[in-house]
Amino acid sequence: MLKTVGIGTRVLNFLVDTAFIFIISYSIYYGWKFYAFYYTITYFPFYYFFYVTIIIYYLFFESIFKRTPGKWLSMTRVVSNKGGKPSFGQILIRSVVRVILIDCFFIPFLDKTLHDYLSKTEVVEV
Repeated sequence: MLKTVGIGTRVLNFLVDTAFIFIISYSIYYGWKFYAFYYTITYFPFYYFFYVTIIIYYLFFESIFKRTPGKWLSMTRVVSNKGGKPSFGQILIRSVVRVILIDCFFIPFLDKTLHDYLSKTEVVEV
């Protein structure tokens, strides 16, 4: 039987992954800002790069490996509610819903995060 992880593990995953996402998105943003200034192309604020990087980061890692670097560190992975391999559609829903800032506020009401609830997935120990 698969053991669902607790809030502490989820927070560790979040902090590690957010650090990676910030570094990646800031690097892309800084490069774009340089080109926007010198070649007078359209400037986009940092949060555009941050939100797009969140979606691509989680979509890439969870669709291929079923885990992100944060989940590797905590020895966890993503599975469907039935314990099997999640579909690409489920991973896509997880990745897009993550950019909703109120995601974590659903834990008291659903006993899980909104992106887990809507995508019908869980994070379990390996």
